[in-house]
Amino acid sequence: MSAPTEGGAGPVTGDVTADDTADGTWHRLHPLTPLVRGWKVVAVLVAVIAQQRGDELVSHGLPSRQEALISLAVIAGAALVGGVYALLAWQRAAYRVEGDTLQLHTGVLFRQQRQARLDRLQAIDVVRPLLARFFGLAELKLEVAGGKDSAISLSLLREADAQQLRNTLLARAAGVEYVGQVAPEAPEHEVLTVSVPTTLESFARSGVSVVAVLALAAGVVTVAVTREPAVLAGFLPVVLGVGGTAWARFTSAFGFRVATSPDGIRLHHGLLTTRAQTVPPGRVQVVRLRQPLLWRSRDWWKLEVNVAGYSGGRGGSDAGQDSAGQENVLLTVGSRAEALLVLRLALPALAPSLTEDAAGPTMRAIKAGLTGTDTAGGFVVAPRRTRWIDPIGWRRHGVSVLDDVLLMRRGVLVRELDVVPHARTQSLGVRQGPLQRRLGVATFEVHSTQGPIAPSVAHLPTDVAGDLLDQQAERGRAARARRGDLDQGRWMQAPGGPR
Repeated sequence: MSAPTEGGAGPVTGDVTADDTADGTWHRLHPLTPLVRGWKVVAVLVAVIAQQRGDELVSHGLPSRQEALISLAVIAGAALVGGVYALLAWQRAAYRVEGDTLQLHTGVLFRQQRQARLDRLQAIDVVRPLLARFFGLAELKLEVAGGKDSAISLSLLREADAQQLRNTLLARAAGVEYVGQVAPEAPEHEVLTVSVPTTLESFARSGVSVVAVLALAAGVVTVAVTREPAVLAGFLPVVLGVGGTAWARFTSAFGFRVATSPDGIRLHHGLLTTRAQTVPPGRVQVVRLRQPLLWRSRDWWKLEVNVAGYSGGRGGSDAGQDSAGQENVLLTVGSRAEALLVLRLALPALAPSLTEDAAGPTMRAIKAGLTGTDTAGGFVVAPRRTRWIDPIGWRRHGVSVLDDVLLMRRGVLVRELDVVPHARTQSLGVRQGPLQRRLGVATFEVHSTQGPIAPSVAHLPTDVAGDLLDQQAERGRAARARRGDLDQGRWMQAPGGPR
């Protein structure tokens, strides 16, 4: 077996084959990686020069031949430097799978050695940026439990190699036995698909669309009053910003599909950059069901999730803006029945209680958490006196404790329900401002992993918040003690025989 040398990874191989993907040998990324990743440097430089020359073109007319040659020389020089650096970075980068660890060595000026323990694997994605798709390449991203920069990215690999490596890493993380060096792909069963018309209508009913309509109306009124069409230029940045945001969100949500497999929940989405996510069982920290005001007539809901490693819109990936923030979405838009179906997949402990014909306390509590007010469904709510500091939403603030999860609801214009498994409680807190102190209420908080969801309930009676603090901590300890191997990452430990 080869070992890394002082200057980086030791003897490495080129393209990965089905027989040596996970045999402990060091491997390089695909040889086209410098080309696919390095074009961004040239593109940024061209954009900067074009902006500068554009201003000069308006002011002084066409540039001279000498100025044009200088610009071309600058672009060519930057392309050469960027290409050389990208080539060196590719030569220095190497990875291998040894036992239950993925190791990655990178860096030209600053060397970096990283290891990902597969028993701490939280999710694994296969991302296909637009340009990489033309060459049949993909990026493999591992999200592991850890700090802000705990994710490991292998960019870029052949699509087939990325799929094989994903299967092997998931199998080893789950404790599955298999024949050969490469694990076979687990079967996949599609659960639901969000249609393109539904996606378009959901965006038309979003806050971004409202801002766009208001900006357009303001522009039309201004032109009608001033009779100066040139004032529309002042609205151009707003239109471009809103349009860019809407386009990025649409291309990321395009073709959203939810499927199940023995590996976990599988999510597929993307128009330009496609992403195939796999979230293993038991890795979901908290789920939020969210309903904007304009979705209410359709009874549509969106599901977001906190998973260790997913930060919610972090940058630095080749996936670009097309996938920004979408790694934390379990369902872009869906009916209530579809939302509850995905909730059952994300939190299997709730599955028996959330079937269509279920009428027990869990279903009643979930329904009250989605649309109810006051104490309906067994919720403990904010007292009436808090209407002076929250006249609109005080009746929606509430918390309910079930056998396996904690429900925390809020919001009148935008309804939100957070579902926190007891076993995934990280830490707890009670916060009290000066006005809350005078009214004898406090805000109860559950601290989750980094992500878009920060579960909390405002304006609970102080004694209720204090009791929740003590009791929820004990529930968390008891639930973690019952989970056994699932907390150790071996969610598919085979009792005998290969898969």
